[in-house]
Amino acid sequence: MLKFLIVEDHGLVREGLVRVLCQLDANVSVVEAGSGDQALQVLEKDEEFDLVLLDLALPGMDGFACLEIFRNQYPSIPVAILSAFDDPLTVNRVLANGALGFIPKAYSGDGLIKAIRKVLAGHIFRPDDTVATLLGDEIPVLPSNGGVTPEECGLTERQGQVLGLMAKGKSNRDIAQQLGLSEGTVKIHVTGVFKALGVSSRTQAMVMASRYGIKL
Repeated sequence: MLKFLIVEDHGLVREGLVRVLCQLDANVSVVEAGSGDQALQVLEKDEEFDLVLLDLALPGMDGFACLEIFRNQYPSIPVAILSAFDDPLTVNRVLANGALGFIPKAYSGDGLIKAIRKVLAGHIFRPDDTVATLLGDEIPVLPSNGGVTPEECGLTERQGQVLGLMAKGKSNRDIAQQLGLSEGTVKIHVTGVFKALGVSSRTQAMVMASRYGIKL
């Protein structure tokens, strides 16, 4: 039997998820929670879940805080994020903080089932279309409380340093001199920054860094 915990504040969404999850196996058990606090109350009584499906935009304690608590207190329970906020930074951030998958709410039922099967098999799932060009306000970004570290967004320590210098208007040559690197190496790090943030230019990178309040 497969046992799931859905942490989602919208009742209609939960009902739809239950119907989809019941297609995974002949014996499926689903427990529902409308908030992070309710989910923790459930887990205090029962930790035997095959997967937790966690929304990010929850009332009170948001999904980021829930994920951190789940990973610290219940590290053996797999967690997959199910959210409408599927911009690259959000995806990278939750995966860097221990989620085993990120499933956009825009997915069809079949897409959801395939993603969940992959996570249940022990693989990391991320959507294929997270690297997109940032145009104005077309990409919804979930507000972040207090900013995030570069590492939480999927950046390495060196990439975070490069992004910080980019934010100060430094050229690749200036960054290379300050960090004691070759310009070629700096270009590689810049490319890595763009990929992690899902952008294609310095300007777009600065927009995303500002929106998230990345600590540089």
